[in-house]
Amino acid sequence: MVKHSEGGRTLIPASFLVSLVAMLGSLYFSEIAGLIPCKLCWYQRILMYPLPLIIVIGAIKNDPYLKYYTRCFSVIGIIIAGYHYLIQLSVVKGTSCGFGTVSCDQVYVEYFNFLTIPLMSLIAFILIFISSFIKDKVKS
Repeated sequence: MVKHSEGGRTLIPASFLVSLVAMLGSLYFSEIAGLIPCKLCWYQRILMYPLPLIIVIGAIKNDPYLKYYTRCFSVIGIIIAGYHYLIQLSVVKGTSCGFGTVSCDQVYVEYFNFLTIPLMSLIAFILIFISSFIKDKVKS
């Protein structure tokens, strides 16, 4: 068995909750609201959907490497979601990642005049990444 040398656990419940809400939110947008995901949305889903399960299994097994798994998935997700958001802001021009009739630069949802689906995904990945560094007060 591997011992924890750092003296504390990362914020596993926070990571789990954020990843679960992000996963359920994306399912809501596609399955209930009827929005068809673009290619970059699919890539973000590929990275987000396994995270709740990975986090739960890692927490149950008390896996000291769980933080590295979540960091890996979240860093790649940050890059893709950040790129997607830049496409929507028209900062990156001439990029077409169309998947059928859906284009990555199209804004379907916009809350508070700035919060789009790729930005919500970016925030979720950033929160998961940050929570992998923050330590709990509970000793292992």
